[in-house]
Amino acid sequence: MALLDIKNLGISFGGLRAVDNFNLTIEKGELYGLIGPNGAGKTTVFNLMTGVYKPTDGIITLDGENITGKNTIEINKAGIARTFQNIRLFKELSVLDNVKTGLHNEITYSTATGIFRLPKYFKSEKLMDEKALRLLKVFGLEEEKDYLASNLPYGKQRKLEMARALATSPKLLLLDEPAAGMNPNETKELMDTIRFVRDEFDMTILLIEHDMKLVSGICERLTVLNFGQVLCQGGTNEVLNNPEVIKAYLGD
Repeated sequence: MALLDIKNLGISFGGLRAVDNFNLTIEKGELYGLIGPNGAGKTTVFNLMTGVYKPTDGIITLDGENITGKNTIEINKAGIARTFQNIRLFKELSVLDNVKTGLHNEITYSTATGIFRLPKYFKSEKLMDEKALRLLKVFGLEEEKDYLASNLPYGKQRKLEMARALATSPKLLLLDEPAAGMNPNETKELMDTIRFVRDEFDMTILLIEHDMKLVSGICERLTVLNFGQVLCQGGTNEVLNNPEVIKAYLGD
């Protein structure tokens, strides 16, 4: 059974068909790329998968569970986490506290326990501090744990966003243009980080990216979207050398 199976997914906004008859299958442990020209519908697919939008039609199955039409919290608990093209951190919280916000699925104490600071509160908070710190060490951010997130350089903010997403213990990690705004050295480091995350956490990753060097360097298979429809699917080299894909990116 595939980890992710999407069948005939579509959404309309008024008279506009933004995504139409989208199909995608991803096996556990894959590092998969979703690419296409600007406006092709890639982020709309992510929004459908994570409950930001509710599909007009189609079925999304995650690890055997139908998650179609569920809300964002339910989908996150089912096992999908994401990062965003424009970084969305709690910039006035510390680096450590940003990761702890991702541990909301593991909070076991009641509101009253938190308000009155009962023993279970301190025990749970200690365990969350330890887990958050372990994640920060994975990304080399443990020395900055007390910094405000806004004070981190851009590349480290990207890493922090990934660490926070992983704190929710996902089965599938969605990365929306993780290399946006990065210089070549930062992109190379990001490639190494993504590979490490996949291997260290036994993670399945689906990413949207415009940097073809990054895509060709780490993705095993690709789906190309164009005008909301699948243009091509297959192995990375095969897809990137497809004449229709080249035409979609470069025009006639």
